[in-house]
Amino acid sequence: MSRRLLLAVGLALVVIAVGAVGCYGDFGFPEPESTPTPPESSGIILSQQSTGIWVTGEGKVSVVPDVAILNLGVEAQEETVAEAQQQAAEAMEAVMAVLDEYGIAEKDIQTQRFRIRPVKEWTRDEEEILIGYRVTNTVTVKVRNIENTGTIIDAAATAGGDYIRINSISFTIDEPTEYYEEVREKAMADAQAKAEQLAKLGGISLGKPTYINEGGVYFPVPRDFYQESGAPPVPAPTPTTPISPGEDEISLTVQVVYSIESSK
Repeated sequence: MSRRLLLAVGLALVVIAVGAVGCYGDFGFPEPESTPTPPESSGIILSQQSTGIWVTGEGKVSVVPDVAILNLGVEAQEETVAEAQQQAAEAMEAVMAVLDEYGIAEKDIQTQRFRIRPVKEWTRDEEEILIGYRVTNTVTVKVRNIENTGTIIDAAATAGGDYIRINSISFTIDEPTEYYEEVREKAMADAQAKAEQLAKLGGISLGKPTYINEGGVYFPVPRDFYQESGAPPVPAPTPTTPISPGEDEISLTVQVVYSIESSK
């Protein structure tokens, strides 16, 4: 092969290599595509990121709960399933009669747990033997006349006798949406105050809101717990058990973006 032909081939390879480097960047990797500029219609948030004032306002309202949630039931243990189930059924029937007497509607009573389980114990010879069966029946009761809560607990404990289980009591608000308007007003006022302070500190004039987003609304949700199996029966309380609902708090957050009018 002549020197002229070798020189031509070498030049061609150099041109190809330079072209490849140009396509793959300085380190031999493909160059990333340029990030396209989003159109103006892509959303207010993008257009306000560099010029707006972002704040989060929070509103709170204290309210007195108007509903009590009782978690109660019965538990019976006998040598046979039939005997345990009969004792539990009779005790629960007496408790349900009390709830009906105090005007608790069927829709406000919900069965949460019904369980039949064997009860075993270990002997001195380390042998596990069956000693009986335990039946548990638990319901949640919504008491709308909250002032009757204490007397209902007393009456249910008396009716259920040694089989009664009062597992928990909690309080909630039946219609929390009634307070949302007031909470929103407070949240927006809080956002406005924060934005005005930031504008003053930054030496700028605060404009109008360009974006408003309502965050989550929080109000206490009743939580029940169950008594451990094998726990001793709850003794019947003295008449008129004192019950105090206290106060709950409803809170709401809003995220607001304000425009900046001009520099001072």
